[in-house]
Amino acid sequence: MADGRYIEGRRLRISRGYATDPLSANRTLGVLSKMFSLADLWGIRTDGLNPCRGVQRYKEEKRERYLTQEEYARLGATLDETKDMPEAVWAIRLLVLTGCRLREIQTLQWSHIFFDQSELRLPDSKTGAKIVQIGQAAINVIKSVPRLEDTPYVIAGRKKGGYLTDLQKPWRRIRKAAGLEDVRIHDLRHSFASDALEMGADLTMIGRMLGHSDIKTTARYAHLKRENVRLSTNLVSEKISAALLGGGK
Repeated sequence: MADGRYIEGRRLRISRGYATDPLSANRTLGVLSKMFSLADLWGIRTDGLNPCRGVQRYKEEKRERYLTQEEYARLGATLDETKDMPEAVWAIRLLVLTGCRLREIQTLQWSHIFFDQSELRLPDSKTGAKIVQIGQAAINVIKSVPRLEDTPYVIAGRKKGGYLTDLQKPWRRIRKAAGLEDVRIHDLRHSFASDALEMGADLTMIGRMLGHSDIKTTARYAHLKRENVRLSTNLVSEKISAALLGGGK
């Protein structure tokens, strides 16, 4: 049985093209494992066996992608030109300007927005309830979105009362038009953090801005901070060197 489950797991990993997408395969395996565990907990299954246990996951290479100023400009121009899917454009603009996770913007409700305090009060994010401070640019985007009576969500979906559930398809189209085909939606969040670091925010502040519950999560951006320190150190040393040569007057 154990070997059979392992073989079935291996088949899962190479089905539907997952063999070329290790991240998707690993996430799918994780979801299935959780499903079987809950089935045992809820009494739907009684054998206590999880067919996902022992299935080897693909090795994931950590990938970091940040938008440059020129890439931001291309993305902005493409968003301006995209007229046939305004909901997706609003959502992407908010992702860029807030550093929020995709689901946090998808499920954002009007009742979560407090304009006077410039903040979003999210009751159910990945890390639990949290407050997200937002800038004027994000506020302007939100205020440009028509408020529909038949849905509580800012980014409304096609189904009455629902939110936009699929942003991946419009994002693929937009990023292709902008020449950013290697950029994932989550990279917009990384770019937000990168820009904040470049402007002088420390890791603790970045963690609060992104809603990280553990500073270890924010520490992945530490190397960017070191780069800023390196550049600043170089500027200081160059200034002192010039002064030593009599050129610092």
